[in-house]
Amino acid sequence: MTKKKSSKNTNVIKFIDLFAGIGGIRAGLESAIHECGFVSECVFTSEIKPHAISILKQNHPNEKIIGDITKVDAKDIPDFDILCAGFPCQAFSAAGKREGFADTRGTLFFDVERILKTKKPKGFILENVEGLVNHDKGRTLQVILSHLEDIGYKVSYKVINSKNFGVPQERKRIYITGTFSKKISLDDFPLERKKLSDILEKGKPTEDSKFIRLLLSKFRIDELYGKSIKDKRGGKSNIHSWDLEIKGKTTKEERKLLDKILTERRKKKWAEIYNIDWMDGMPLTEEMIASFYPSKKLTSLLNGLVKKGYIVYEHPKKKIVENGVSYREYDTSLPKGYNIVAGKLSFEINKILDPNDIAPTLVAMDMQKLYVVDGGGLRKFTLREGLRLFGYPENFKFDINEKNGFDLLGNTVVVPVIKAVCKRLISSIR
Repeated sequence: MTKKKSSKNTNVIKFIDLFAGIGGIRAGLESAIHECGFVSECVFTSEIKPHAISILKQNHPNEKIIGDITKVDAKDIPDFDILCAGFPCQAFSAAGKREGFADTRGTLFFDVERILKTKKPKGFILENVEGLVNHDKGRTLQVILSHLEDIGYKVSYKVINSKNFGVPQERKRIYITGTFSKKISLDDFPLERKKLSDILEKGKPTEDSKFIRLLLSKFRIDELYGKSIKDKRGGKSNIHSWDLEIKGKTTKEERKLLDKILTERRKKKWAEIYNIDWMDGMPLTEEMIASFYPSKKLTSLLNGLVKKGYIVYEHPKKKIVENGVSYREYDTSLPKGYNIVAGKLSFEINKILDPNDIAPTLVAMDMQKLYVVDGGGLRKFTLREGLRLFGYPENFKFDINEKNGFDLLGNTVVVPVIKAVCKRLISSIR
């Protein structure tokens, strides 16, 4: 039960929410505050993305949202007890260029630091991608930790997987906390597991399209569980265009050859043979292919697959750097080779989730093409199911179109993990 507010507001925990997104860190913190018997009060929120701001206003209509935090004088921020910040992760993410502090988004940590240094709240919670741990051989994280410790905070950090917190998603993120009194333990949280079927709705309308009809003609429903549909590596978890025979009929031998080329073309040894900078997905000459796929019919197999459009005959690309900007162009001085006509988002469905398992780590570009089995058919993964996958409460308002909604969800936080960490943070400052 929440304590009654005293005249001195001693039971009120004030906080600020930086790089707020749709308010996931706030949701977890407020839930923790209330369960600990205190009253929560957000005194400052900062976010620059228009769609995220729209969601924040839907859920907190009476609050003012401040834009660019770099333009805010820390002295103008009201006093508070806890700072929350899911500072931008692209600079440290494997999905980005991993430039860290060389990226302007990476330097936004120092805005967190200047606010902490000026306001000296009792504690903070920061969230970022797992890649921050090893970025620049761990030096980036050490810079962050040392700067926080120099302010006087006793800092803890840990990579935590959301799948252990009642959320059916494999999502590892680093959580950094600190107080002036003591280090917070981020170990031995109660274990809670769920599978996707626990959050999926049932009996919703399924879709009918030429592609879906083709897919269901080639595979049983249960054979689609957990499968990605893309002409990229991924082994048996992938369904490729040649498995569906989208560009033309394929023989067992042709499919075997395509699978082999798909794997081999990423190996750096071929770049060494070409005497060229390695690129992820090299075209391979017939001689190279023959070294791992010996066949008397190799020439005719390759020519047939080119004609059907499953592979392309092209020169490798050389890396060119001009004025600090790098790009690639075909090197016509080198022999042509065979390459997969690849694409991650080539088809209307990117992945079909397995209801008996958990989801992989989901990012914005994947979530727009997620499908689930419903009855004997397939349908899109809904925004509400997406919210459940990140542990948002059922009453959370999310009135937004599908494309922008999934973009926001792919970059949000897992609410139950935030709640668990914040409960320990609160107990150490009160």
